[in-house]
Amino acid sequence: MLIDFFYTLRSAKLPVSVKEYLTLIEALKAGVVGPNAQTRNDRTDASPSGYAMDDFYYLSRTTLVKDEKHYDKFDRAFAAYFKGVEMIADFTRDIPLDWLRKNLELSLSPEEMAKIEKMGWDELMETLKKRFEEQKERHEGGSKWIGTGGTSPFGANGFNPQGIRIGQEKSRNKSAVKVWDQRAYKDYDDTQEIGTRNIKIALRRLRKFAREGHEEELDLDGTIRCTAANAGYLDIKMVPERHNNVKVLLLMDVGGTMDEHIARVEELFSATKTEFKHLEFYYFHNCVYDFMWKNNRRRFSEKFATWDILRKYNKDYKLIFVGDATMSPYEILQPGGSVEYNNEEAGAQWLQRLTSTFPKFVWINPEPQGVWQYRQSISVVQQLMNHRMFPLTLKGLEEAMRLLTK
Repeated sequence: MLIDFFYTLRSAKLPVSVKEYLTLIEALKAGVVGPNAQTRNDRTDASPSGYAMDDFYYLSRTTLVKDEKHYDKFDRAFAAYFKGVEMIADFTRDIPLDWLRKNLELSLSPEEMAKIEKMGWDELMETLKKRFEEQKERHEGGSKWIGTGGTSPFGANGFNPQGIRIGQEKSRNKSAVKVWDQRAYKDYDDTQEIGTRNIKIALRRLRKFAREGHEEELDLDGTIRCTAANAGYLDIKMVPERHNNVKVLLLMDVGGTMDEHIARVEELFSATKTEFKHLEFYYFHNCVYDFMWKNNRRRFSEKFATWDILRKYNKDYKLIFVGDATMSPYEILQPGGSVEYNNEEAGAQWLQRLTSTFPKFVWINPEPQGVWQYRQSISVVQQLMNHRMFPLTLKGLEEAMRLLTK
């Protein structure tokens, strides 16, 4: 029976109903596809049993998917199921806290670290699923099970060059490809007064002045000119306040490795809010996916779909990313790579959509420029940004603003 296929579609958030599933079963029993169906003689993809995968694909999509907007989800779920790979491990499952209690600290030499083998993404997920099924008790200091203090790719407070970090208090080696933690972030403080005026001065390179709105400012030259033309009788003239008319869309990474840069990013955020009247900002974590948020306390209850953001703002907006781009490369390149949930599309696709929609864009990185070459994820983001990444320094900001004004 195809009950596992049905639940795979459900877990992929497809709105399939039991009635539609039963319709599919009835169609298969009636021979709509298969050895009893009337097929072309030139078909080469049919199996010895007479069933062709393409036939079943179109039949199941027709019976189970009611709206074309779900075709992409269906294709991914269909491929995952029939390649023999079940959906990524269930990250909502509870793990006994005793399994993750830290009792010892592992100390390895560089030679011992180099001997530990890395697992690829698919192998990691399949192995983790097996551990969920097999493990019954706490393990510590080992290389296989979900535990602590060892070289296992699953657990906390140990060492593995490429694993899934589960239950650790904070980052230690920055080598995990996925982090299984509930995160809580604070909003950046936009009232922070900058220690120097340098950041504001650098941002002022991005200017396009205009006088719009209510007449709130004295036009001294106009007043003198009109008073002189009016035989000396005072004729006061007012003009709208002069302001920077540049529109900025600011997307800021928050939490995780960005905790080391809070003070500097708050200074930049404060300066940006001061300098730009037309400013819109959103938060993301590590990489942009299908939603962002404006308030970190309500980031799950008040989401803003990235598609809506792409449609809401026109190409006049200058797009500025602020983030250290320090993460597992899988978080950028792999569906399901996000540290907090199983994203349906890779972060790289969303970054490409944003940079295509807003042709004037830059990435401001608070990490020291000297370490960029040693971070694989930074190299990936640099390529996606067409090398428009600049350090969070006075010179870097000046170069970024100069590029945005071209």
